[in-house]
Amino acid sequence: MPDILIIAAHPHLEHSRINRELLQAARRHPADRVAVRDVYALYPDYIIDVEAEKAALAAATLVVWLHPIHWYSMPPLMKLWLDEVLAFGWAYGPGGHALHGKDLWLVLSTGGPEASYRPDSYNRYFFDAFLPPYDQTAALTGMRLLPPLVLHGAHRVDEVALTGHVQTFVDRLASYPDWPEIAELEPIEACDVPQDARPAEA
Repeated sequence: MPDILIIAAHPHLEHSRINRELLQAARRHPADRVAVRDVYALYPDYIIDVEAEKAALAAATLVVWLHPIHWYSMPPLMKLWLDEVLAFGWAYGPGGHALHGKDLWLVLSTGGPEASYRPDSYNRYFFDAFLPPYDQTAALTGMRLLPPLVLHGAHRVDEVALTGHVQTFVDRLASYPDWPEIAELEPIEACDVPQDARPAEA
């Protein structure tokens, strides 16, 4: 089974140069190394096969979430995927250890240029200010969040920048887990959620 799982979520992939190129590049990797699950292609009716998604996650060492930033967060089907797949008692909470020890890598793109993510521009905050929900999701599920790969200004990026970005993505997939910064990451701290944090089922 592949040890790298890419969960891709773009509601209009046909209009996205960036995400299309990244997915095409990922699919050129050997199938026994990299698996790609395009959730908008798999679940156009928004009915997620939770058991199939759990099975795909089980074999992975590296989980990649590849998506554009929509309103400072993830696209709606990606959020639904999290809500339904990362369940209490499976991904977190008592007995929820299915993802412990895995790495999580964010591969993100924004419409606004990097300069727009500043206190003196229209997005008001540096881009890192929008990442704590991802960081806490990783922590709660026992995954190690790796430094993200972000491409800003996706609507206007030129071919040279696009080619370089895709090559970085390809090189990272090929060289995982031998990334120099991984050795410098802090150990994962457990976020224990007690059983009584959720109401008992009727």
